Amino acid sequence: MLAGGKGVRMKSHIPKVLHPLCGKSLIEHVVDNLNIAGIDDILVVVGYKGDEVIDRLGSRVNYVWQYEQLGTGHAVMQAEEYFKNYNGDIIVACGDVPLIKPETFKNLISLADNEKNGAAVLTMIQDNPTGYGRIVKENKRFVRIVEEKDANDEVRKIKEVNSGTYIFKSKYLFEGLKRINTENAQGEYYLPDVLNYILSVGLNVEILQLINSIEGSGINTKEELISLEQYVAMKEGLN
Repeated sequence: MLAGGKGVRMKSHIPKVLHPLCGKSLIEHVVDNLNIAGIDDILVVVGYKGDEVIDRLGSRVNYVWQYEQLGTGHAVMQAEEYFKNYNGDIIVACGDVPLIKPETFKNLISLADNEKNGAAVLTMIQDNPTGYGRIVKENKRFVRIVEEKDANDEVRKIKEVNSGTYIFKSKYLFEGLKRINTENAQGEYYLPDVLNYILSVGLNVEILQLINSIEGSGINTKEELISLEQYVAMKEGLN
């Protein structure tokens, strides 16, 4: 799970993933939902004020440090040593995306069960996709993810976007991470570039599209947090 970012836009001294949503921190929502889905071996990549994240989660999860924030791909690179003796599927989730349901994680796992699939990416439709990586397809099949800052006008029109949640076969995840670079608009290691490698070795990258895009909502500002809390409160009030 990625939880090392500073969350500058939150304008807070609290690590972004520790901000509360309905009485529980964002990252605790994610850990709880992974546990309910049957995923108990969780590695959290910590960075900015990581000690505070460790204090909050304690022994529920394991940890690895990302001392420099050089992109999502760089964050996952830090996990390679932890998984050196592991051969299986790895879910990559974000500590600031709190509403992904256990059933959704289970559906990702089901996609990875197909030996022809090297990875699957969780996507959603956004009426205003600004800021998100766009899902590029040909003949309804995944081709690549293009980040906002690297996209041309045509790609920016695409409304299907990357939620930042994936499942990978571990072998191809770490092989692919060795082949990505920072030759992009942000000068970062993009995790989605690993998907290009997976396609290049003849495996499929599947797409799981959320029915309700709010499930994949990430928190970047206090306004977004307030809006999501209002949504959750209203939904719980209806149940």
